[in-house]
Amino acid sequence: MIERLLYASRWLLAPIYLGLSLALIAIAIKFFQETYHLLGHILTMGESEMVLVTLALIDLSLVASLVVMVMFSGYENFVSRIDVREGDDKLDWLGKLDAGTLKLKVAASIVAISSIHLLQVFVNISQMPSDKLMWYVIIHLTFVLSALLMGVLDRISFAAHRDHGDKSH
Repeated sequence: MIERLLYASRWLLAPIYLGLSLALIAIAIKFFQETYHLLGHILTMGESEMVLVTLALIDLSLVASLVVMVMFSGYENFVSRIDVREGDDKLDWLGKLDAGTLKLKVAASIVAISSIHLLQVFVNISQMPSDKLMWYVIIHLTFVLSALLMGVLDRISFAAHRDHGDKSH
């Protein structure tokens, strides 16, 4: 009975993943708010300001994609299979991301988002105090190093398991 109760408790995650769809709505609203701002001021905007707004839009799209990836693969890995009817659009990666791969994709997305923020800082480098710039670079390099180490650890930890499952080599 305890085991069945523990197994059934995975459904407590379902509202959390559904809540992520609300975060996705918030991100979409912010995206279109920024787009409206860009289009409303495009003729008076300088090149660097336009680049910054465009980078902010890219940043929002990366975060939104990350939310979708976590929402779907987390649900599939920890709650239940997503039943997509024949003929409906199915994401190629759906059902193929295990928890370890998902962590690596999240880490890579964080590095990409951090890269965009760092690029935004470099566009305004003349207005940035050098000590603050140094911290941005250090934090970004920490994200990069963490993602690399996660990849190396994943490869070391699961290399034997993956090689065992793939008998074509």
